[in-house]
Amino acid sequence: MSKKVLIVDDEPNIVTSLEFVMRRSGYETAVARDGEEALAEVERFRPDLVLLDAMMPHRDGYEVCQTLRATGWTDLKIVMLTAKGREAERTKGLAVGADSYVVKPFSTRELVAHVQELLGEDDA
Repeated sequence: MSKKVLIVDDEPNIVTSLEFVMRRSGYETAVARDGEEALAEVERFRPDLVLLDAMMPHRDGYEVCQTLRATGWTDLKIVMLTAKGREAERTKGLAVGADSYVVKPFSTRELVAHVQELLGEDDA
């Protein structure tokens, strides 16, 4: 059974690109376009990993991450994706419970390798 990746981003081009790359890499995907939708989709889809944009409407990625950790999603892998690459943002993402922090723009090949590593998988 393939692992599940939830893609949470409000930019359609990024969502399309990430869906394509993750599916091509063998992952089942679902999408949420804001923080509120992300929390509902985690409950419905039950992903193994979330690619979570930091800046979104309704609830930002930091709040979503913190809420997930506080509500028992401690084994869920969370990768924060953001255009903000300053140390303060990275530190904040890790402090609220993200497993990793990736700055946009990023290499999709590197992102897939990172996802595989977090999920304990060998290179495909």
